[in-house]
Amino acid sequence: MIHSEPDGIPRRATLKDVARAAGVSQSTTSRALSGEGYVAAAVRERVLAAADTLGYVPHEMARSLRRQDSRTIGVLVSDLRNAFYADLAAGIAARARRHGYRMILVDDQRSTEAEMDAARAFVATRVAGVVVTPVSSAVSEYLVSQYVPVVEADRQFSAELCDAVIVDNAGVARRTVDHLIDLGHRRIALLVAETTWTTGVERAAGYRAALQQRGLPADPDLFVVGGWNVEEARASAVDLLDRRDRPTAVFAANNVLAEGVWRAIEDLGLRIPEDVSVVAFDDSEWMSMVKPGLTAIAQDAVALGETAVDRLLERLATPKAPPRTTVMEAELRVRRSTAGPRIL
Repeated sequence: MIHSEPDGIPRRATLKDVARAAGVSQSTTSRALSGEGYVAAAVRERVLAAADTLGYVPHEMARSLRRQDSRTIGVLVSDLRNAFYADLAAGIAARARRHGYRMILVDDQRSTEAEMDAARAFVATRVAGVVVTPVSSAVSEYLVSQYVPVVEADRQFSAELCDAVIVDNAGVARRTVDHLIDLGHRRIALLVAETTWTTGVERAAGYRAALQQRGLPADPDLFVVGGWNVEEARASAVDLLDRRDRPTAVFAANNVLAEGVWRAIEDLGLRIPEDVSVVAFDDSEWMSMVKPGLTAIAQDAVALGETAVDRLLERLATPKAPPRTTVMEAELRVRRSTAGPRIL
């Protein structure tokens, strides 16, 4: 129930309002609502009835501070417009709820400043722990310095400092390039969003390792930093493919880059896979709906989120255990966007 102050501004019911309505002290009301300490059964029922009538909601932060026991997990992701991060957050939320925890979710939009602001807010609200897709090492270092358990998910910056749940980026990237080489491709381009995060670094390492193992040169002109959004990736892909010696295959290192490549190929009037084969990291829904279907690496973002919560709960149970990194596998799903190169 909403109450009004003398100035007419509405407010939520407080513990004092419940105590007044039940005719008991605030300390008795607090014990009755929390279930801690002795309160006569009749008094407890009267307090609970008053709280229900007033629509009173306990102050969870104050309760956590009193008990030194938070049931909230802070979650910090990079971009909820990207289906990967939305699925990751969904997995975290479902697993947390199953274990009696709630989730506070923040989207930092890849900003180190926003990331640190959120980390400080998590510390202030006394969360039990944090799952983060870090933009830099600073956020994990700060949280650990504040004695907040942290699990890095998807990307890893602080292996010696905290737990992590990541994908075998290098291994699956290598298998993907092997697939293209087996089809007969020799000029294989890689588009990455960045070269400083572990995801981009490891996927590039897998790409180069496959070329080296098969005796193929790593042409620097075929390694392209494609940008963070679809339009930047599209422009980079147009520049790459509008060449006389264009690559016969393109490996887009995430789902956003893949969409940019797809649109660039349409812009140039090229055909998939007749003119260029395309493979993507992150199997988004649209990739199986378009024609031809896009060959893609499927990483289970929901399972990644669930595993991150499991690791965080293990850390809460064993705070002195050494940091551990969990590496999850990913699957290459071959569809019709990859085929042998056209012989000119």
